[in-house]
Amino acid sequence: MPHVETDELRDVLGERRRLMNLAFRMLGSWNDAEDVVQQAYERWYRLDDEARAAIERPGAWLTTAASRLCLTLLDSAPARRERSVGEWLPEPVPTDAAAGSSPAIDPLDRVALDDSVSMALLVVLESLTPAERVAFVLHEVFAVPFAEIAEAVGRSPAATRQLAASARRHVRELRRRPAPVSEHERLVRAFRAACEHGDLEQLISILDPDVVSVSDGGGRVRAALRPVVGADNVARFLLGVIAKAGPGVAIEQREVNGAAGFAVTEGGRVIGVVALGTAEARIHDVWIVLNPDKLHAWNR
Repeated sequence: MPHVETDELRDVLGERRRLMNLAFRMLGSWNDAEDVVQQAYERWYRLDDEARAAIERPGAWLTTAASRLCLTLLDSAPARRERSVGEWLPEPVPTDAAAGSSPAIDPLDRVALDDSVSMALLVVLESLTPAERVAFVLHEVFAVPFAEIAEAVGRSPAATRQLAASARRHVRELRRRPAPVSEHERLVRAFRAACEHGDLEQLISILDPDVVSVSDGGGRVRAALRPVVGADNVARFLLGVIAKAGPGVAIEQREVNGAAGFAVTEGGRVIGVVALGTAEARIHDVWIVLNPDKLHAWNR
């Protein structure tokens, strides 16, 4: 009998990686995802032995519990973010560690790397309603059946199908078709060269005329409080920030959320992360995360 309990415990704890993957995509925050998964397990262990024994698929039960917790947190997100200073961006994940280059970085041995964790998609998911976001992540990313999603979002399976369809439609409408990997990397290299040489014309030439730069300092560090729009404005803003940086600040090309981007370092610590949204041979979005609360994984 003891080995049965051990096997059950191993199976339940084995769901943690999947739950972290799920919650991170729903919330765009590693810290919030960890809290949600912890609470889901606490709910599991608060069940009595009889109730747990009656659950045929613990993984499905934990997925529903975590999804409901994510939904509650997403419902409260607008009010929480209104109290924050400036813009809010999803947490950047240092994906180059997945190849083993930085094994000390904890999240990367638990976050599966694919397009669903890209900064571009996470930003678009911010525009969905909480229920749409939960339905989209569960169905499109994790292939959870609609009957189980319905239980998580508190709607009928038919209504849940409509919810997922609405989410897919919004994602298609709002998300540009990303540039191929080779083209994205070319633009990243050109972006870095233009910034390092202070070449305004070169930088403008690779930016879309309607490019948008968003900075997230979280009220913890200085950052642009509003988006900067337009190639000329964004280029001058970026070069101005670089010109004011101290002599110990360096820009390193790193993998960010599964795509080439940059880590801004000072004294061996990452003080900022830059992700680029590229399409049609131009850079359309510049996402700059400076909030130190979102950079813990980069400095472990």
